[in-house]
Amino acid sequence: MARIALALPVALEDRVSDDALRHGHEIIARSVSALELASLLATVTPDVVIASAEPRYLTDRVLAACDEIGVRVIALALDDAGRRHAAALGLFESMDAASPWPDIEAVMAGARREPTAPSRRPERGSVIAVWGPSGSPGRTTIAISIAAELAALGHSVALADVDTHGAPIAPALGMLDEAPGFAAACRLAGNDSLTHQELERIAQRYESALGGFWVLTGIGRPSRWPELSGERVASVIKSCRTWVDYTILDTSSSLENDEEISSDLFAPRRNAAAVTAVHEADAIVAVGSADPVGLSRFLRAHVDMIETASTVDVTVVMNRIRASAIGMNPHGQVTQTLSRFGGIESPVLVPHDQTGLDGAVLSGRTLADSAPRSPARVAIRTFVTSRLIPEPPPVTRSLRSRFGLVRATG
Repeated sequence: MARIALALPVALEDRVSDDALRHGHEIIARSVSALELASLLATVTPDVVIASAEPRYLTDRVLAACDEIGVRVIALALDDAGRRHAAALGLFESMDAASPWPDIEAVMAGARREPTAPSRRPERGSVIAVWGPSGSPGRTTIAISIAAELAALGHSVALADVDTHGAPIAPALGMLDEAPGFAAACRLAGNDSLTHQELERIAQRYESALGGFWVLTGIGRPSRWPELSGERVASVIKSCRTWVDYTILDTSSSLENDEEISSDLFAPRRNAAAVTAVHEADAIVAVGSADPVGLSRFLRAHVDMIETASTVDVTVVMNRIRASAIGMNPHGQVTQTLSRFGGIESPVLVPHDQTGLDGAVLSGRTLADSAPRSPARVAIRTFVTSRLIPEPPPVTRSLRSRFGLVRATG
């Protein structure tokens, strides 16, 4: 039996309370507002709070009160607006208000009673740019996979499509890109109107049982590149640092600055978005293709990328490792080539898994969701956990459930 506190609209409260009582649980508090619920939590200690994912019933004050006494929160969303509100407070996986009682009870069964620390977000999130030269297939797959693995570790993540030549993230994840989120963010940044609430409004949410993340889709037409000026892109990146723990930037290949010889110093630059993304990043993941053509292109372009970057934290990831394209001992061949001709040591080698990758694209899902045992996925996850973020993730960051959520606390 669980002791339950409710903060729900009347009709929803009647249904939930009837179901709870019928299954032997006890309703110890009923509230008509977040303010009343927060006050009640100072005098009673339920095992779980079931609240509507609306501003009237769910606020930071309620979550802080629940965090202080170690009470789990289950948010019931009536619509997308409610889900966005819950996500803005740090509750990224809300249940549908129409969920049957067995689903709600399954979430309650995993509730934790021990107090947890109040929620804290790092003042400055990390920015990771994923770059690759022309003809380096897999850059977007690597970017999506990094975002998915970070989210699975309990971090809040935003994946931004900064490719001004052919935005690939939306189609890869089966999302609509009629209103590109990153372009909208740049416009708001240009007007000094980009807030966390606006970011959550224009971003799309990729939901997963392993851990969801935000997606700022790219421009659908390459002709819209002037909207992504260097100043605006830098401003969006700055806002993302305080919005999420990790921002992953999927960038264009070209880092040329030839336009700067123009007499008009204030003219927009065709590659400004990619140049700014690489320059502003705290870490860079440089992706190349493990075949003779891909290696040659990578080694030439790698020099330009190093000159553009302001960080020394650069990791080389060679994709599609296979003997059929490079001969016997492909891992050794690739490693020796990079060391001899580029002075690059300890690259990350991702094996070729066409079946797993095709399945991910076909389903519009991440590799972690569609093919969790894929050798490519295993290699990327190992890279993320051992090299990209070698420190252990905060253990109190999030307790996710397929059907519910717990307040993020790390």
